[in-house]
Amino acid sequence: MSLSVVILAAGKGTRMRSSLPKVLHSIADKPMVAHVIDSARQLGASNIYVVYGFGGEVLQQRITGDDLTFVEQVEQLGTGHAVDQASPFLTDDEDVLVLYGDVPLTKVSTLESLLAAKPSDGMALLTVHLANPMGYGRIVREEIAGQQQVVGIIEQKDASPEQLTINEANTGILLANGGDLKRWLSNLSSDNAQGEYYLTDIIASAHGEGKTINTAHPETEIEVEGANNRVQLATLERAYQARIAEELMIAGASLRDPARIDVRGKLTTGTEVSIDVNCIFEGEVTIADNVLVGANCIIKNSTIGENVEIKPNSIIEDAVIEADCSVGPFARIRPGSVMKQNSHIGNFVEMKNTTLGEGTKAGHLSYLGNAEIGRKVNVGAGTITCNYDGVNKSTTTIGDNAFIGSNSSLVAPVTIGDSATIGAGSVITKEVAQSDLALGRAKQRNLSGWQRPTKKS
Repeated sequence: MSLSVVILAAGKGTRMRSSLPKVLHSIADKPMVAHVIDSARQLGASNIYVVYGFGGEVLQQRITGDDLTFVEQVEQLGTGHAVDQASPFLTDDEDVLVLYGDVPLTKVSTLESLLAAKPSDGMALLTVHLANPMGYGRIVREEIAGQQQVVGIIEQKDASPEQLTINEANTGILLANGGDLKRWLSNLSSDNAQGEYYLTDIIASAHGEGKTINTAHPETEIEVEGANNRVQLATLERAYQARIAEELMIAGASLRDPARIDVRGKLTTGTEVSIDVNCIFEGEVTIADNVLVGANCIIKNSTIGENVEIKPNSIIEDAVIEADCSVGPFARIRPGSVMKQNSHIGNFVEMKNTTLGEGTKAGHLSYLGNAEIGRKVNVGAGTITCNYDGVNKSTTTIGDNAFIGSNSSLVAPVTIGDSATIGAGSVITKEVAQSDLALGRAKQRNLSGWQRPTKKS
């Protein structure tokens, strides 16, 4: 049977104190509703309906996909009313899963358990046992055929003192047949303390028709918690990061402190990987075996080869670091850069759109932009490739085994031949042939008796 997913995302989120719709606030740099949509896709949903209200234009600009249908809820009249906005799109012969755009941490495995729990002639609920269920709707059960069967859900404000002692709570996440769901929604009433159309009332309708109502449960409470303010958002963020940290450690990575790592995308690690504190990984990052990542590093959309050491306070973005390299400390590898095997970038060296050849070293205080640097080159401290003339960027090419003296300026476009030597302090504007020595500096003059400037009164 095909599956459609309805995601409720119409809430303004007043307690967020923000002009942004609540569901667009982020966990791990991704909007909460995007996490929910990703889960729906992993379940193989044929259709995903996003019910929106406040900030719908912004929502549709930021959340895109050919498989998404946005449905407006003009008036916010309750969860039942919200789901009913999608009713015209639902078919009678499909299953419909209801999810919430501000509940981003529900595991796909938990939702798969819910799908498996649904009987052929009935529905399934995701419920959770809470030590303190204050504010949640309670699951009402009665003994039927020797089993405690779900017969309804009572909201907190409508519950009797006895019902308030129930600790099995409703998460709002449910699965039902499309035809059944539409029929039950059409019969909802707003005769309750809130004056709203409760989605939970369809449970009593299902029971009244003799439907079987099965339940499934999350592994942890945090899976079904939402975020109504920034404090709760921060709680979900840390829970998400703790989950990722656990997955990394199970996969073979060592984390110096699992509470001090942030993964804002997808991080894949090999074995014997060690990550120190306060590291941030963004986008798609792949780290091979036997890699050391020092404290306070940021790595984004990059591939790190085997036996690499990334020393503290280094930033790597959109780059490839091949095997046996070392980076940093305090290095910055910018987009388009490639470090070939066994090359080295040291402290306060910056690279952009540059390839560093095998065995090449740039140890200190250099800028290498738009450069093609060969094998076993020594780049002295303070060297810069002058790649920008104010309008265009040009390439510096350095051949194998060249030696670039300290404090040299290579004015692109320029080529330095194999085994050439650049004297320290040179400004190089013309091609240097293979094995030549190039000196491009003014003649030194020593002036005796020179008087230093003095401060004017």
